[in-house]
Amino acid sequence: MAVTRNYGPRALALVAGAGLLLSGCGGAKVGETQAASDGKGGCGTVNLAINPWVGYEANAAVIAYVAEKELGCTVVKKDLKEEVAWQGFGTGEVDAVVENWGHDDLKKKYIDEQKTAVSAGVTGNKGVIGWFVPPWMAEKYPDITDWKNLNKYADLFKTSESGGKGQMLDGDPSFVTNDEALVKNLDLNYKVVYAGSEAALITAFRQAEKQKTPLLGYFYDPQWFMSEVKLVKVNLPEYTEGCDADAEKVACDYPVYDLDKIVSKKFADSGSPAYQLVKNFTWTNDDQNLVAKYISEDKMSAEDAAAKWVKDNPDKVKAWLPQG
Repeated sequence: MAVTRNYGPRALALVAGAGLLLSGCGGAKVGETQAASDGKGGCGTVNLAINPWVGYEANAAVIAYVAEKELGCTVVKKDLKEEVAWQGFGTGEVDAVVENWGHDDLKKKYIDEQKTAVSAGVTGNKGVIGWFVPPWMAEKYPDITDWKNLNKYADLFKTSESGGKGQMLDGDPSFVTNDEALVKNLDLNYKVVYAGSEAALITAFRQAEKQKTPLLGYFYDPQWFMSEVKLVKVNLPEYTEGCDADAEKVACDYPVYDLDKIVSKKFADSGSPAYQLVKNFTWTNDDQNLVAKYISEDKMSAEDAAAKWVKDNPDKVKAWLPQG
């Protein structure tokens, strides 16, 4: 999901597993419109956008499962990219987007100006992007989580590709990050090396933890791999508003995103119990990572993954259901 930053068109394209495209959603497409409510306070049909990353699919899977099994709704999943989904708010083709990363530009357009969408509150997930080390390193070298100590450990991270400096491992070269600027502006004795893909990053971190080899790399949470290996974040200089406005001069950490839910104004006003479910839905990064792992790594269907999590977390689910 491309996260629009304050400096306009520049965007982070690698967060929360954006490289993991959905498979087997069987979703409907824009143009297939159903009513969000039967108009009598019943549930009716709910049109749920499915944006193309597995963390989002985890949210949607659990919401859809509870809506169908507990509220008797008919849920239609629509495989849509972010801005296309927001366009559906005004036509009735989309009722809810259940994991939004920032997008102040879309909020201004569809909430403030067109008034076809409203906020439905936070998901409880914190979108964290940054530099991480495998757990064994944080345990053996506890001060490594402070960026000021990274140069002290640079020799540990040398590789054949890092030119005598420590290696800072990124993903695909097409992903836009601040890492090369950070290395330069924080005067770190490191070189950014590209693994080539999200899958390659995961493989590298998995091997580093298993074999107890040093690794410093770019990663993000929520992401299902965190439920397998709980990577430890290195604290860069604290993010402050605007500190990343100039891409060449960035010398601060990535911001933490409070991920939220956006729904159509029509859906919010419909009286559908599904709206209350979406509004009440909150869970943690660990919750999402677990369901995403069931889907991505354990190859469960979205419905089976949701069913397993719902069965194991009845109290959380009960708190989401409309009261009265």
